[in-house]
Amino acid sequence: MSDTDGKKPSLGLRGSNSGQVKQSFSHGRTKSVVVETKRKRVVVPKPGAGGTGAGSAPHLGDPSKRPAGITDAEMERRLRAVQAAKAREVEDAARREREEREREVERQRKRDEIEAREREERERVERARLQAEEEERAKAAEAERARRAAEKKKVTEAAPAPAAPEAPAADRSSKTGGAAPRKVEREREADRDNRGKGKGDDSRRTGKLTLNEALSGEGGRQRSLAAMKRKQERARQKAIGMNQSREKQVREVQLPETIVVQELANRMAERVADVVKALMKMGVMATTNQSIDADTAEFIIEEFGHKAVRVSDADVEQVIDSVGDAPEDLQPRPPIITIMGHVDHGKTSLLDAIRKTNVVSGEAGGITQHIGAYQVTTDSGSVLTFLDTPGHAAFTSMRARGAQVTDIVVLVVAADDAVMPQTIEALNHAKAAGVPMIVAINKCDKPSANPDKVRTDLLQHEVVVEKMSGDVQDVEVSALTGKGLDELLEAIALQAEILELQANPKRAAMGAVIEAKLDVGRGPVATVLVQHGTLKQGDIFVVGEQWGKVRALINDKGERVKEAGPSVPVEVLGLNGTPEAGDVLNVVDTEAQAREIASYREQAAKDRRAAAGAATTLEQLMAKAKADQSVSELPVIVKADVQGSAEAIVQALEKVGNEEVRVRVLHFGVGAITESDIGLAEASGAPVIGFNVRANAPARNSANQKGVEIRYYSVIYDLVDDVKAAASGLLSNEIREKFIGYAQIREVFKVTNVGKVAGCLVTEGVARRSAGVRLLRDNVVIHEGTLKTLKRFKDEVKEVQSGQECGMAFEAYEDIRPGDVIEIFEREEVERSLT
Repeated sequence: MSDTDGKKPSLGLRGSNSGQVKQSFSHGRTKSVVVETKRKRVVVPKPGAGGTGAGSAPHLGDPSKRPAGITDAEMERRLRAVQAAKAREVEDAARREREEREREVERQRKRDEIEAREREERERVERARLQAEEEERAKAAEAERARRAAEKKKVTEAAPAPAAPEAPAADRSSKTGGAAPRKVEREREADRDNRGKGKGDDSRRTGKLTLNEALSGEGGRQRSLAAMKRKQERARQKAIGMNQSREKQVREVQLPETIVVQELANRMAERVADVVKALMKMGVMATTNQSIDADTAEFIIEEFGHKAVRVSDADVEQVIDSVGDAPEDLQPRPPIITIMGHVDHGKTSLLDAIRKTNVVSGEAGGITQHIGAYQVTTDSGSVLTFLDTPGHAAFTSMRARGAQVTDIVVLVVAADDAVMPQTIEALNHAKAAGVPMIVAINKCDKPSANPDKVRTDLLQHEVVVEKMSGDVQDVEVSALTGKGLDELLEAIALQAEILELQANPKRAAMGAVIEAKLDVGRGPVATVLVQHGTLKQGDIFVVGEQWGKVRALINDKGERVKEAGPSVPVEVLGLNGTPEAGDVLNVVDTEAQAREIASYREQAAKDRRAAAGAATTLEQLMAKAKADQSVSELPVIVKADVQGSAEAIVQALEKVGNEEVRVRVLHFGVGAITESDIGLAEASGAPVIGFNVRANAPARNSANQKGVEIRYYSVIYDLVDDVKAAASGLLSNEIREKFIGYAQIREVFKVTNVGKVAGCLVTEGVARRSAGVRLLRDNVVIHEGTLKTLKRFKDEVKEVQSGQECGMAFEAYEDIRPGDVIEIFEREEVERSLT
């Protein structure tokens, strides 16, 4: 083979199956084989093409006829590789052919099996049909025999008495002409023929009446097989004496507040026409699709002999009624501990020290504004569930929720700050919930710490600690140094052991929503604390006005779990909306039940809101409108990151204001600020407040175009203060009077074109031309107005100092007398603010 490209020819066979023989051809005087490899196409001399021995080439001993640079051993090796490749190709072809034959045999076997099963099924159906036909023929024969026996019996009973001897046949025929006997005989023969045909004729049609059969005139439509069966059954019952009427079945009919006539008839299993007829007899003209009230329906039910069972829309919640747990199903569960106390007393820092984390560093302003749920495993192996509640005054509802779902309350009081307002509020929540309390006196490492003062202050609120001979445990701790943490955990474990907390993990799950938010990537997310049962992935649940299916469960460490038992806090994904914080989660059996319960609760909430906002009388409506006109409103729209923060902000803003101005929250929700919020704010002239959320790009563009103000906050202090300052701007300024002087009238002069002018002596302060004046006579105000002129000698002056004389003339008033006193004052406006 010549090298046409200027390159040295090379075979390059790297394996037994790296090439494939394509064709043979003569190249000069030597036969060659073309082999295609994965990289190149080469030509190999074909072995056995006229050599001296098998498997050898004629040019092996002749170097001149062999490709350059190829030794005998190399050439022999390459020829053997080509032969091996051809042998493998033959083997592969034989193997593929064998496998194809085996697959064809297997397919044929499967087809034979399917045909055999189908044949057996057809034979079974045919046997069943023949057997049913045989049974039908037997029943028909039995019914025919019973009918004949009954007719024979009737004929025997109704036979007449013996009559007089008949006249001879010739006489009868002579009298009647012979026509009547022949007619009677023909009728009897026809009757016998018909009976024989009905008994043995199998040509009865059982199908539908076709067009050909109708046009052929071979009789009309016959009775159906079902009708024949019913007729035979009635005849059989009549023959054996079972024709007495059956007893009416009495049903319990569930009766809602309103019901459609058709549905009422179906529930009673009565004909709709009968129900409509009964309503007409009562004077109620109602059609099938009209609704009637429960009282009318109850009368109808009693008239038909049934029992009415009154139900209401609220009965849909009966599927989630709590059931008692058997004692053998109860198992110990971890205690739920709620950390409560005043703001900045170190609650989160104390919990961080227990969990060995640093949550407080990520909080805005260093204060907790969300309720957090965590689970901690102590060194002794016991599991504790902690709830960290905010201490700010605005988060009263969060503290109340934390106290309602907890088993033990840990009241954190700073040793250098003693008892504060939110400490007292936490005490009240714990007492209202009826849960035991442990006092943790924090910040004991500070030089100014005074734990005894904390214990003494708690006595004022009926909390007596153990060191004061009481029954409430108290522990001195320091979140910074870790002092007393072991004692605190030991006190919690002791209290939990006394409570003997147990729950049934095998029942349907029930829990409380601690917090809820709208996540951008995950949708509505609820932090749920499971109280009873086990919440599993895939469970269908209803929570407040929302429902859903558990798509994922995430624990407090961010790990996905398959299930959550009692006292375990988890984030639940898969809701159709954001629930309210504090709602109860219940697992139900089907999605239809969850939808129905959520729909009922949503409608009930709408009705309550409508009833609360509606005026019952015209007088109340007018009074409300008048009150609204007299009060200035500051409308706002609030969007927050979680439901609990949104509720706390709304409650704090509702407290801002007085009898003249108030803050009105037009809308509050969870999630980012959207275009719909901007549209509502533009229509109502309200600012949009975002708490730990931001507006998306379309909302920002829309706000810039429409001039809507968006304010972002991360600390609730700043939010409430700014709204309070904005509401203060709606207050009218307060007008204050400042007395600047007194003057006594010594003489009254009458001046042409001016009127009466009082000659006065300024006895105190100063008299100003622009000030207001009051005229006092015997210490009684008889006039209030302004000065028309203020002169000293003949000059008009702006003011006159004390001890000097001047002339004053009142604007549009001249009833002045000597001895009167003029009171001079100024009015100033003072801006008001909401405290």
